[in-house]
Amino acid sequence: MLLSSFYCSKFHSVWANHGDDVSIQYSGTPALKGDFVRCGKRTIQGILNDGWNALMRYYLNNFRDGTKQDAIDLMQGHYILSVSRSMTPTSQERGIEAIASFPLALLLILTGFLFATMSLGRVRYDLWNLLFSIMWASMSLAIAAFVRANGRVFCNRPRLHQPRP
Repeated sequence: MLLSSFYCSKFHSVWANHGDDVSIQYSGTPALKGDFVRCGKRTIQGILNDGWNALMRYYLNNFRDGTKQDAIDLMQGHYILSVSRSMTPTSQERGIEAIASFPLALLLILTGFLFATMSLGRVRYDLWNLLFSIMWASMSLAIAAFVRANGRVFCNRPRLHQPRP
């Protein structure tokens, strides 16, 4: 009886580890309800881990997984590269959608606030630095307002395969 219990727990552990590995490849987080597979019951720690993993999946799905979905579509044959087809995707965006990047916008905002802070520190030596400080701060606030108003543009979406309606 003890030996079968040992193999059963080993099997559950291997099964749950395999589920975690597959889930990490697809969603970027371990599998949900892994505590139930390993222990046979839900635990408070498992529920908290599932909540955290669900939040991480939301973030990764919206801001990081577009290129991963493109790779999956390419490997499954939903998008096929050929010599006769243009190498640029047909759904190529124009304008701001082509260059919109949340990390780039965050870098510009933080750089603007850094320059504004540096200019403020030099106001006592030259009054022109107050003007520069106001300029840098207002540019940073304008970029932040633009990102807030156009949040969907900054999401990382798949670009290759456009499913038919």
